[in-house]
Amino acid sequence: MNNSLTKITNALIIGATIFSSFGVNAGNEDRVGSAGASHILVNPWARSAASGGAGIANVNGIEASFLNIAGVAFTDKTQIKFNYTNWMGSASIGLNSVGIAQRVSENSVISFSIQSMNFGDIDITTVNNPEGNIGVFSPRANVINIGYARTFSSSISGGINFKVITEQIANLKATGVGIDAGIRYVTGEQDQIKFGITLRNVGPVMKYKGDGLSNQATYVTSGSIATLNQRSATYELPSLLALGASYDFIFNESNKLNVAFGFTANSFSSDQFALGLDYGIARDKVAFNLRAGYVYEKDIFSAENRSNALIGPSAGFSVDALVGENKSALGIEYAARFAGEFGVIHTIGVTFSLK
Repeated sequence: MNNSLTKITNALIIGATIFSSFGVNAGNEDRVGSAGASHILVNPWARSAASGGAGIANVNGIEASFLNIAGVAFTDKTQIKFNYTNWMGSASIGLNSVGIAQRVSENSVISFSIQSMNFGDIDITTVNNPEGNIGVFSPRANVINIGYARTFSSSISGGINFKVITEQIANLKATGVGIDAGIRYVTGEQDQIKFGITLRNVGPVMKYKGDGLSNQATYVTSGSIATLNQRSATYELPSLLALGASYDFIFNESNKLNVAFGFTANSFSSDQFALGLDYGIARDKVAFNLRAGYVYEKDIFSAENRSNALIGPSAGFSVDALVGENKSALGIEYAARFAGEFGVIHTIGVTFSLK
């Protein structure tokens, strides 16, 4: 018991130290909207999104590569996931996500995932052709994640995730890199108590480059033509620090309720508090989970003053069935997030968990 208390104390001290140094600029209203690459803040996975992203301390498998990379260490053998999201509801933005987590040793798991956001076709317009009709371009925003997670003991796991971020329009492109790191602590007679801390989206500034920054100008006096290159301003990644805790209410072998709480200190937007519920029922070879969550931040109830399109609540479910001789799990998942005037954001997908 003393050893466990020492581990918890050390983890809390480390977390408090990181938070105190990081939190100086967290939730700074003057910095809202000044970061770029905000698409890396979008949770692409249905199960964790349904519970409001509160599962910082308890999310497992490939979904942990977004919330807390340490949870990837709890992959059984191989997990493959495909998800699709109609981001911002009626805005016609598609978010496709695919990921795989693979156990490579008794204590180590590697993960790989790709998120691609497609904004559809947009008409090309110029000064001479303001009405378009000269072609279209398709803006895209992609994230490639490569992660590694490890269990250091029966109680402590940790991981690190490297991401490559790209944003592209017709003739401009920006590329950047970021790093996530996280740890998780598990305790209790049935491992029902969990704590997690993660630092995400830490990396150098990004900058747009390309032919779109070049313009041709004609000198009036000589009539000669010159190409002028404009400078693009740099922008920072939306870094954040997230803390979480969860508790499993285990009623019996077939019924369990997980209650999770998360706090996110954002460098370039308001701080957020998340509460998530996940109730699971297992019967024979089928498991059914019902999830709900709520995310609160400053002015979330004010349509005029809130700085986030999401208005707080989320919900969803998943169904998993054991198939084959190895009893591998095949599951479907769904999540709904509410975005006010934009409507409902739907995420749907499938998961294959091989043993």
